Amino acid sequence: MLSTIREATRQYEAGDYTGAASNLDYAAQLVRQQKSERMKALLPEPLDGWEGREANAQALGAAILGGGVTVSRDYRRGSSNISVEIVSDSPVLQSVLMMVNNPMFAGAGGGKLETLKGQRAILKFDGDKKKGEMYVVVDSRFVVTIKGHHITQDDLLAYGEAIDYTSLEKH
Repeated sequence: MLSTIREATRQYEAGDYTGAASNLDYAAQLVRQQKSERMKALLPEPLDGWEGREANAQALGAAILGGGVTVSRDYRRGSSNISVEIVSDSPVLQSVLMMVNNPMFAGAGGGKLETLKGQRAILKFDGDKKKGEMYVVVDSRFVVTIKGHHITQDDLLAYGEAIDYTSLEKH
């Protein structure tokens, strides 16, 4: 990666701005990929009685949905499903921050504000349909989304509690 940045510097100094920009974009993508691989370790292990699939990581360049880093993992217990996703460096974060910071937005969407391990969150749960979702904003830089089907609200909250938000803030 550093060689790509050095090449971009050389191209810039030689007046090859297109080549320099291309190499810098490439280097930025490599950085996002490394960050996404490190963030996978922050996804929780399956809770008792649950099975977890392998974690996924995706690093998008700015040309795709504004860019960002996303890691996710799916969990299953019988017919119950929960997915945990962590997004950073994304313009989508601003809209979620607006919802969490303004209680009127949270309530209008059927959610209620919660505090989860010191973090602001929005919880939406439909007991009749046994499905729900929770959005947790961490350090105004990350959005953790937890969604589930055929679950209880306690299942959703348990996965929210299983995340190490302090370690996430350090990334």
